[in-house]
Amino acid sequence: MILEIKTNDNEIKYLAERVFFKSIDLLGGLNKLAEYRTLTWLPSIARAAFVIVLREEYLKTEDEIAQFVGLTRNTIRQILRADPNAALYKIEHIDELTSEEKKQLKVHTAGGIAKLAYKLVKEGEDSQTVMEYCRMISQEAVSQCDAPWAYLVLKNIKGMHYPITDADELIERLKNIEIKGVKAQDIIKNIHYPIKNPAMLLKEIKEQLQMKGIE
Repeated sequence: MILEIKTNDNEIKYLAERVFFKSIDLLGGLNKLAEYRTLTWLPSIARAAFVIVLREEYLKTEDEIAQFVGLTRNTIRQILRADPNAALYKIEHIDELTSEEKKQLKVHTAGGIAKLAYKLVKEGEDSQTVMEYCRMISQEAVSQCDAPWAYLVLKNIKGMHYPITDADELIERLKNIEIKGVKAQDIIKNIHYPIKNPAMLLKEIKEQLQMKGIE
């Protein structure tokens, strides 16, 4: 079946894509899907991501969602009633599944994974792949500007997982860096946590510098 999503609403599309990428993380990453030869799961995850976003963010009815994504009302209902814990259990015990089961992801399993992914995204835990890409883009952007401290910070936080909930790892990674003549660790201790992405970290550091009358 070919699914054609008809929407010009970028907010729906972008949030559904963030849920989709987080779902891939929960499934073990694209490498794991390829390893198990379960790339056929991806369309199910994509559909489930749209379904969950339309219900949770836009309070759409089952009929409205069915019309939007081009699935039956019964399939929409199965996705919305999916149990995230049951879906995770199935994924964690994937080695016990038959080869045929690994090739086919049932809609309720896709729905469960998408539900959990949506919850994590809303809590600030976007896909690590997305976060790392944001860090790389930010690093490239600040390298073109008069903000060498921002470039050094982004360079040294490569690979960190988000959200960053406390200062410990940041202090360790930035212990040899000074920002505008101030030890980075003295600034890091005073910023607000959790830090949800690289841009938020730079913003918090800049605000601390401004409070000190430096920036």
